[in-house]
Amino acid sequence: MAGVDWDALRAAAVEISERAYAPYSGFRVGAAAIVDDGRVVVGCNVENAAYGVTLCAECGLVSQLHATGAGLLTHFVCVNGDGDVIMPCGRCRQLLWENGGAALEVMTPEGVLTMDQVLPQAFGPEDLR
Repeated sequence: MAGVDWDALRAAAVEISERAYAPYSGFRVGAAAIVDDGRVVVGCNVENAAYGVTLCAECGLVSQLHATGAGLLTHFVCVNGDGDVIMPCGRCRQLLWENGGAALEVMTPEGVLTMDQVLPQAFGPEDLR
């Protein structure tokens, strides 16, 4: 997908971060991605008093991906509540791999990298065959 508007994608992530539910940590996170059919999907973190069931922003994004027709993620960005680009946690990197694959482009604090660079030698569906 040529000519990706990374600024607009980041703005979508910043906007959704404002809807995060983070009463315990105060660490709001927003995520936005482009789907291979051109849709933009977003997610924000949702904390819980039982910390283990907190949902990362990427979880909400992937849920929206599937709830609105599925597809493959092509471009992704994640921000904190100040709008700074941040890296997805390890669990979410796996989630992104599953829904975007090696070619998924991820905006990182050090520039745009492919998912293959973010999560080298990833475990995926092909490993279950």
